[in-house]
Amino acid sequence: MPLVPTRELVSKAAAAGRAVAAFNVITLEHAEAITAGAAAAGAPGVILQISENAVRFHGGRVEPIARAAAEVGKACDVDVALHMDHVTDMRLLRTAADAGFSSAMFDAGAQPYAENLAATRAAVRWAHGEGLWLEAELGYVGGKPDAPASAHAAGVRTDPQEAARYVADTGVDALAVAVGSSHAMTERSATLDHALIGRLREAVPVPLVLHGSSGVGDDDLRQAVRAGIVKINIGTALNVAFTGAVRGTLAERPDLTDPRPYVTQGREAMAETVRVLLGVVGG
Repeated sequence: MPLVPTRELVSKAAAAGRAVAAFNVITLEHAEAITAGAAAAGAPGVILQISENAVRFHGGRVEPIARAAAEVGKACDVDVALHMDHVTDMRLLRTAADAGFSSAMFDAGAQPYAENLAATRAAVRWAHGEGLWLEAELGYVGGKPDAPASAHAAGVRTDPQEAARYVADTGVDALAVAVGSSHAMTERSATLDHALIGRLREAVPVPLVLHGSSGVGDDDLRQAVRAGIVKINIGTALNVAFTGAVRGTLAERPDLTDPRPYVTQGREAMAETVRVLLGVVGG
């Protein structure tokens, strides 16, 4: 079945009072695992997202991994959208439509407010001209190399009044907010500010996005959805599952040289992680 626009999946999730999960794709096996897990969960939809870092991993070429992920998505019985994530380079953003993406996240969150606003407004103007749905970030989610030391540091959380002005002034379609999560967490120990999520939902007229969700426990994820989060980004949890399964297989069979047996185990572990997490955030 054809890919569906990210806008459609997010709008349907918001109307139903649930969230749609967006999983990071690094390799073909990630895309296969995400769609398999979504089908096993009976999910209404899932987003395959490819970040600027993943594009860099593939030699700076976006189309091979984007086309591969799209073909995997089209073969799935679940609605699948393709999203370009954490783009800081406008040159890469300008490849999104031609590469098959229906949406992108433009990340100027590390810049001071005025610079973030100007850069994001320009990105929105270009994206909307191409028919793309655009997400941006205000506040600063932890876990990036140049981020503040902690997701709980003073001044990094998203301010509701500032967020409302930012959305009005930029015209973004969704807003990633800093509410206590951090990127690249391998333990699910993040503490979210659910009261802040509620205030942001009341102040901001576009869907709210939670980045760094791999570090958030099940109950906190459910509560975040009830408080107003509509799109939930998950990446590290898949890599933890994949790497653990590969290590386990190689420990049991140290003579293996054919990668297919251990990659298969890794892919299956990722699919199971996707299935479980979709049961948490999509209900």
